Formats: sequence, C-alpha cells, structure tokens
Amino acid sequence: MANNDVKKTFGASIKFWRHRLGISQEALAERSDMHRTYICDVERGSRNVSLETIERLARALEISTFTLFFNFRKLASDKPVVRPVTDEMADILLVEDNPDDAALMLGVLKRANFANPLRVISDGAAALDFLFCTGPFANRRPEDLPQLVLLDLNLPKVDGLDVLRKIKGDARTRSIPVVALTVSGRSQDAAESRRLGADAHLMKPVDFQNFSEMVPKLNLHWAVLKPAGNNDK
Repeated sequence: MANNDVKKTFGASIKFWRHRLGISQEALAERSDMHRTYICDVERGSRNVSLETIERLARALEISTFTLFFNFRKLASDKPVVRPVTDEMADILLVEDNPDDAALMLGVLKRANFANPLRVISDGAAALDFLFCTGPFANRRPEDLPQLVLLDLNLPKVDGLDVLRKIKGDARTRSIPVVALTVSGRSQDAAESRRLGADAHLMKPVDFQNFSEMVPKLNLHWAVLKPAGNNDK
C-alpha cells in the first residue's frame, strides 16, 4: 500500500473511533493535547504521525493501540473482518484496562463471528460517563445504549463492582446484560457480582472455549441485531 493510502486509511480509523466515542475534533485535540488543525490533517490523511502521536491518540480515544490498528487493518483490507456498522447492529461495550486482555477478547469475538461494533473503554469512570451520557460523553444520545457489557471487575478510577452496581441499580441500564470478567483466586468478586445482578461470568484470560460455553446461557439474539423497539425511540 502506498504511503498516501496508509495515511488516509489511518486517518479514517481515527475518525471512525472519534465518531464512535461521540466527540468532536476539538474535544479529541484537547484530550490528546494537540491542535484541532493537526487532528483535521491526520483525519484527512495529510500528516505523517509518529509512534508517540499514535499512542497519544489511542489514549485520547480510550482504546489501546492494538484496537486502533485492528480497525486500521479492517479499513485497509479489501475484505473487512467485521461487517460495516449499520443502525441495525447492536453495540458491545468492553470495559477493560489491560491492553493484552482487551486484545484477547477482540480475538475471541472475531473467532466467534461477532460482527458487532465494539467499543473499548479502559476505566470505570469513563464507562459510567459513556453509559449515562455525562462528562466527555454528554453529547451522546441516551438511547444508544450497548446491548452487551463485558466488564472487568478490577478497574482503575471506579471499581468494576461499583460500575455493575450502578448499571443494575438504574432503570435506564439494568436490562443490559453484563458479563463479569474475573480472575482466578477472586471467588468473592464472582459471588458479589452475581448478587449485584451480573448475567454471566468469564474467567480471565478469556479463551474461545469458555466464551463459547457462556454464550448459550444468554439470550444473544440482541447481540446480532438491535431490538426493534430501539428504532422507535
């Protein structure tokens, strides 16, 4: 691929994730401590970006560099590994602060043929802002809720159990299925998450086999298409 094509495709990836986050170029510039014109140039594919800039943009977009390049490869491919995002597709929210675990989950979802739009958020406070349209997500439409939340219970800023408690304690979000991601030796977390209303559990690191065993326990028709009622809101 020619250098200009690489820059344009990378710019398209930045724009894609910025739109998924629901923020403007100005907001991304502020988050990444860059000028808005620089962000505009990156999205137009007219800038050569350094590794440091890529890392800053990934942090500002609240995704790992792996996720940023996962989408980059998807957009660059003649045969996308994920179907195009449409209004019919249900969103999946992965709340995970460990880039390696997030990468594993992306691989598992891909192998399981989940073609849904996936948003990765790396801390509990940002997850709550996203779900309840506050803070940097204040302009996000409240009706655009994810149809599945994959929630690590060991998160910075706000603990995963507190995130779960707020999801299941609010009428706006309590119907969203939540899969708690736990680590071995933390059986008390699994028990508490069950008490708080988690719909299922997965032991980390997640692999294809235990993910596949969990899926039939959930009513996953909504994980392919949004419920029809969402289109009426």
